[in-house]
Amino acid sequence: MAAGFGIAAGDYKQYNGGITFFLLLSCLVAAMGGFIFGYDIGVSGGVTSMEAFLEKFFPGVQSRMKQDTRISNYCKFDSQLLTLFTSSLYLAGLVTSFFASWITDAFGRKPSMLAGGSAFLAGAALNGAAFNIYMLILGRIFLGIGVGFTNQAVPLYLSELALPKHRGAISNGFQFSLGIGFFAANIVNYGTEKITGGWGWRVSLAMAAVPASALTLGAIFLPETPNSFIQRSNDHETARRMLQKIRGTNDVQSELEDLIEASDASKKIKNPYKNILRRNYRPQLVMSVAIPFFQIMTGINVVGFYAPILFRTIGLGESASLLSSVITGVVGSSTTFIAMVVVDRVGRRFLLLLGGVLMFFPQILVGGIMAVKLGDQGGLSKEYSYAVLALISLYIAGFGVSWGPLGWLIPSEIFPMEIRSAGQSVTVAVNFLFTFVVGQTFLSMLCHFKAGLFFFFGGWAAVMTVFVYFLLPETKNIPIEQMDGIWREHWFWKRFVGGDNKKVMIKMDEI
Repeated sequence: MAAGFGIAAGDYKQYNGGITFFLLLSCLVAAMGGFIFGYDIGVSGGVTSMEAFLEKFFPGVQSRMKQDTRISNYCKFDSQLLTLFTSSLYLAGLVTSFFASWITDAFGRKPSMLAGGSAFLAGAALNGAAFNIYMLILGRIFLGIGVGFTNQAVPLYLSELALPKHRGAISNGFQFSLGIGFFAANIVNYGTEKITGGWGWRVSLAMAAVPASALTLGAIFLPETPNSFIQRSNDHETARRMLQKIRGTNDVQSELEDLIEASDASKKIKNPYKNILRRNYRPQLVMSVAIPFFQIMTGINVVGFYAPILFRTIGLGESASLLSSVITGVVGSSTTFIAMVVVDRVGRRFLLLLGGVLMFFPQILVGGIMAVKLGDQGGLSKEYSYAVLALISLYIAGFGVSWGPLGWLIPSEIFPMEIRSAGQSVTVAVNFLFTFVVGQTFLSMLCHFKAGLFFFFGGWAAVMTVFVYFLLPETKNIPIEQMDGIWREHWFWKRFVGGDNKKVMIKMDEI
C-alpha cells in the first residue's frame, strides 16, 4: 500500500446508456485524425533514412553517411535542414492550434475535423509530388495545419461522446489510432524502400492521402457532440434527440440537465484564455502544460521520428533499420490497445506510474550500452544491437500503456465547459512547441550528448513519475461536468480551488 491521492467515483452521478453502433462509427471516423498524425510521425522518420530521399533533398547528409569515415556515428545525420523537414509540421500545428480553438468553440468539433482533413490532403499531395526542398517543407506545413485542427478537436470529440465509465477506452482510441498509423507508416516505408528507381519515398509520403480522405469525407456525416450543440444553441430538444441516439436510450434527462447547466455557466465567460488564468482553474492550467510537456520529454517523438536513423547509428543496414521500426510499431500499438482495455478499471494514475518505471530503466540501459560498446566509429555487435532493440521496445511498451494514450485523455476530460476549448488548445500548443524544439534539436543533441542523450530522457521519466504520484488525482469514471470535485479534495490543489464538495470522498489508493 502507498499513500495515493485519488478520488472515489462512487458518489458521482452516473448516466444511462451504453456503447451503440452509432457511437462506435462516429468515434472510428474521428479517430482517423490520430491515424494520420501517427502516419506522419512514422513516415517522416522512415523516408529520412532512405538513401534516394537523402540524395535528392539532403545530399550533404547522404555524403557524410556513405563516404566520411572520420565523422562520429552520432553526428552522421546532424543537419538543421533535415530536422526542419520533420519539425516544420509541429511549428505549423502550434500556430494553428489557437485558431483551431476558436473554430472548435464557435462552430463545433466537426468543422475543425473537416478543415484538418482537407489540410492533410493538400500536404500529402505536395509531399508526394515534391521536386525541391521548399515544396517538401510547404507540404509538411499543410500537414501541420491539419494536425493542429484534428488534435484540437478529436480528443474533445471523443471525450464528450463517451459515457464516464467508457471514456478512458473510447478516448484512448485516439492514441491507439495514432499507434496504428505509425505502424502502417513503417510497413509502407519498409515496402517502398525496395522499389527500384528510388521513388519509393514518394509513395510513402503520398499515402497519407488515404486516411486523410477517410477523415474528410467521414467528417461531413459525423454528428456534432451534444455538449457543443448545447453550447452553441438553445434548441434543447434537438440536443436531447442527439443524445438519445448516441446513448441508445430515451432516459437521458439527467445528463441533458447537467450539459445545459454547464453550458449556461460557460456562456458567462467572455474570454476563456483570460479565465483559465484565474486561481480556481490553476490545477487545470498546470496539467494542460505539464502533461503534454512530460509526454514529449519521454523522448518518444524523437524515437518515432528518428528510429530508423537511430538503428542505422548503431550499425544496422537500411532495410534492417526500417524492419526494426516495424517491430517497435507493433509493440506500441499492442500496448496502447492494452491501455484501452484496462484504463477504466485500474485507473489513470496506476498506468502512468507503471509506464514511468518501464521507460526509465530501458533508457538508462540503452545509454549505458551505447556509451560502453558503440563509440564514435564502427557499430555494435549483433548481440548488443538486438539488446538495444529489445530495450527500446520495452521503453515503447511503457509509453504505449501510459503517457501515450493518457497524455491526450487526461487533458481532454479535466476542463469544465467554459474553458474546455481554451484548455485543449493550450495542451495542443505545448505539445507542438516542445515537439518542435526537441525534434529540431535532437540530431544536434545526439551529436553532442552522444549516449548521454538517453540518460537525459531517462531522468525526465523519473521526474514525471514523481509528479504524477503527488499531484495528479484519479479521474476514472467521473463525469466531465462533475470533474471539479477532484481538485477540491486533493491535498495540494484544494488550497487553490477551495471549498468543500460533499460528493467527493478521499481514500487511500492501492498502487
